[in-house]
Amino acid sequence: GKPPGSLYGPHRGSGRVILPTPSAARCPAGFRGEAAMKSSHRQGGSKGKSRGAMSVARGEYKDVNSNKPREYWDYESHKIQWGTPDGYEVVRKIGRGKYSEVFEGIISENQEQIVIKILKPVRKEKIKREIKILQNLKGGTNIIRLIECIKDPQSKVPSLIFEHVDAQDFKVLFPTLKLVDIQYYMFELLKALDYCHSCGIMHRDVKPHNVMIDHRRKKLRLIDWGLAEFYHPTKEYNVRVASRYFKGPELLVNMRRYDYSLDIWSFGCQLAGMLFIKHPFFHGRDNTDQLVKICKILGTEGLFAYLDKYCIKLDDRFDGLLEGYPRIDFKRFVDSQNEQNCTKEALELLGACLQYDHQARPTCKEAMKFAFFEGVRGGHPEVQDGKMNKVKTKPGDEKK
Repeated sequence: GKPPGSLYGPHRGSGRVILPTPSAARCPAGFRGEAAMKSSHRQGGSKGKSRGAMSVARGEYKDVNSNKPREYWDYESHKIQWGTPDGYEVVRKIGRGKYSEVFEGIISENQEQIVIKILKPVRKEKIKREIKILQNLKGGTNIIRLIECIKDPQSKVPSLIFEHVDAQDFKVLFPTLKLVDIQYYMFELLKALDYCHSCGIMHRDVKPHNVMIDHRRKKLRLIDWGLAEFYHPTKEYNVRVASRYFKGPELLVNMRRYDYSLDIWSFGCQLAGMLFIKHPFFHGRDNTDQLVKICKILGTEGLFAYLDKYCIKLDDRFDGLLEGYPRIDFKRFVDSQNEQNCTKEALELLGACLQYDHQARPTCKEAMKFAFFEGVRGGHPEVQDGKMNKVKTKPGDEKK
């Protein structure tokens, strides 16, 4: 049924919004029961455990949370201040995910556009974590702004109110982007990731769907912090995070002591998709096939060096699937449709981000120093002093 309150009641467009009443959301299936693939990865240790080289985040953000008061990262003890739906109106549904339904709305008082994320039934701790993280990140560079947390007094359904971004569908937008646009938006994404990492937070779900781009205003916002988590050195994390095509190898081989560098792998996957106009770049049928797809490009040798370094035991479902793939040069993916994007500098950054060994990937700050970003560090060339230049393009120019 429909919970009462102006937010959930009659609204323009379709009359009423019927709230979903789904069963509790479940995480996607991960690895169960780890066996080995070949003798060098078959002996010793408990199944599926990564007991090899100690893995902690590189760079200056390793101990951010250790140096913060407990209430900064202890989301389970966080007391949320809930507002009410009064003053907000739903306009139309704009999306849904595993854990939420998303609506466009307005603030009744001033007609300002907003986004309303109505949360599906999940563990209370997960909701607390997302809210605490959003509050900690408030005002951060290119981070979506949380306006208020509200709860309907009768139904107790929680919702989050966010700033509105007039974003285009990435499947439509990305093929039209010029190289300078790709450089600019990926630099802006690194700014958002560097900010959240500097706050001791991993996003863990970087993908085009969560990178809102308002191309007209040259504005980018990183959204959906529902899988984000506080980073603590040596803590073992759930590997059932991120969307399949953007999962780092560490997740696919059950390496639980991952860190901020997971976001850099996902960033690299998005960069590859934009450069090569190939979405997604690694297109696996399931989590097992996802690692196979990665191996077919990055090669088998690098994977086994990674497994050896961290003493990782592979699931037996990989038996016979990962043998003998040579590394493929990224230049092989260059064609007449994407060659304008695939500069030496672009492929250099891509190669740095898409490395098996998470500790070998650049931090956000290191990635921002790559030559690929020359020319956009001060902003988009079409924007000066905060104002858009009137740049007219002829039909077809965007493909040149």
